[in-house]
Amino acid sequence: MIATRALMLVATLGLIGAAASVPAQTATSKAPAAAKAPSTFGIGRPATAEDIARVNIDIHPDGTGLPAGSATSADGAPIYAAKCASCHGKTGKEGPNDRLVGRVPGDGFPFARDPRIPHTIGSYWPYATTVFDYIRRAMPPTEPGSLRDTDVYALTAYLLFLNDLIPADAAIDATSLPKVKMPSRDRFVPDPRGGPTPATPKGSRGGGAGR
Repeated sequence: MIATRALMLVATLGLIGAAASVPAQTATSKAPAAAKAPSTFGIGRPATAEDIARVNIDIHPDGTGLPAGSATSADGAPIYAAKCASCHGKTGKEGPNDRLVGRVPGDGFPFARDPRIPHTIGSYWPYATTVFDYIRRAMPPTEPGSLRDTDVYALTAYLLFLNDLIPADAAIDATSLPKVKMPSRDRFVPDPRGGPTPATPKGSRGGGAGR
């Protein structure tokens, strides 16, 4: 019995010794070389001037980027009825989507006190040029970008007229549109974040407040 236990102990120790020697052998083997990343994946092509021009359609508040064209509110009325009324209502007030027409009494700005007040073009938008930009970029939602520039001018003129911001016969174009003063224009301020850091004047002392 004792001899049998001794043999089992010797066999167990032998297995332990063999297992302990495996890592040492593995450590001496070389790891496979990492694959070298390609310098390029060969996807796509350089953008051409035409490619860039096709997507570079943003309109600045001062009118930079506005295309050629001109229209009045009378030109925009039938386009609105065909392309916009089903979402925004016959007069821009009925919905079911965003209300586009309406002014706040006295052209106040009570939105922080009552968030239920609709943010219409006449009560909230700071620039008339961004009305053009948004319509051309995103409307109608089923066919964004399908409107001609003259159609966008016509719709912009019609919506500005419905909000009592321009006369019915006013011609809207790249020169006249930036001159339309929106009621909430002075309620917004430029956001300097992301812009260049102002240079510190020579001889001034930097540091915390109070200096």
